Amino acid sequence: MINNLQSLKSIAPGLILALIFCLFSQGINNVIAIEIFGTEKSPISTVLIAILLGILMGNAFTPRPGMMIGLDFTQQYILKLGIIFLGIRLSFADFIRFGSVAIPLVIFCILGVLILIKLLIKKVSISSKMSYLIAIGTSVCGATAIVATAPVIKAKKTEVAYAIANITLFGVIAMLIYPYFAEWFFENNALKAGLFLGTSIHETSQVAAAGLIYDQQFNNPETLNVATVTKLIRNTFLVILIPLFAFLYNRGEIKEQKYSILNIFPYFVIGFIGMIILRNLGDQFFSIGTDNFYTWSKFIEYLKILATIFLTMAMAAVGISINLNELKSMGYKPFVVGLIAAVTVGIISLIYIETLKNFFI
Repeated sequence: MINNLQSLKSIAPGLILALIFCLFSQGINNVIAIEIFGTEKSPISTVLIAILLGILMGNAFTPRPGMMIGLDFTQQYILKLGIIFLGIRLSFADFIRFGSVAIPLVIFCILGVLILIKLLIKKVSISSKMSYLIAIGTSVCGATAIVATAPVIKAKKTEVAYAIANITLFGVIAMLIYPYFAEWFFENNALKAGLFLGTSIHETSQVAAAGLIYDQQFNNPETLNVATVTKLIRNTFLVILIPLFAFLYNRGEIKEQKYSILNIFPYFVIGFIGMIILRNLGDQFFSIGTDNFYTWSKFIEYLKILATIFLTMAMAAVGISINLNELKSMGYKPFVVGLIAAVTVGIISLIYIETLKNFFI
């Protein structure tokens, strides 16, 4: 009991700070909309304000170590809880429909980035370990994939740091730009925009934030649903790719690989699917027009609001944790590889979607 109270006290300052940034961002959003533009909706979404505000404050003032414990907790656990709650928005039929379209696209993007990185390192002199880390971070699920892959290929801490810096930099840039690009390019087609966001942005948090930005700015919640499903499918490919990378990197060496499928499986995907099942069972169980259905509908709305709050808190925490000085000190060659990989996965996604667009109508 005492340990639980101590843990709660240690994470509370960072959690409260992330929540304050979330609420403050919503307040700024309202001021921009009502006072400046005289409209109901601001041209800048709350999530976008939260991460930019976080980057600004995090680099202007150094967060205390005590704050970072709660901010790290927010990025790791509150984010995943927000993503799980997003499942309440989906029917199981939609999940199957979106997933069946997304799986081939995810495979194309992963293969394209792996082949590109293999060719690129012959021209740009970076270590093969770092190239593996950048490849899996770009094609699968960002920093999580990098951290999970590093031990099985025996990557150095500096190589891990460079790879994560790549994913952070280009993922954040894509998160800020791609929702508006997707609206322009796909002309408010929710399925196409969601597939693009879900495959071309690196981190799960960044994809969820980009989908939320799209939803808030263009009033299209289905895009967030498609992007989330697509990204979670990408995440599950860790189970295949990490053993594959371990084999490719260590082939020819007689040694037992130390990795566990249980440790690398993204369990919050199961929580997301569980929330979809809960939504569908609830819709079947509670009859339309009854008091129980009204209560059930309110419960769904509350979970949707909590998902938005949790994701906004997580992006504020991400922004506060980004140290721009560290990014500047890392040299340019790994960032060249990361940039080309990031652009490539976006181009592959666009080509795939446009080539098969008749199937999405």
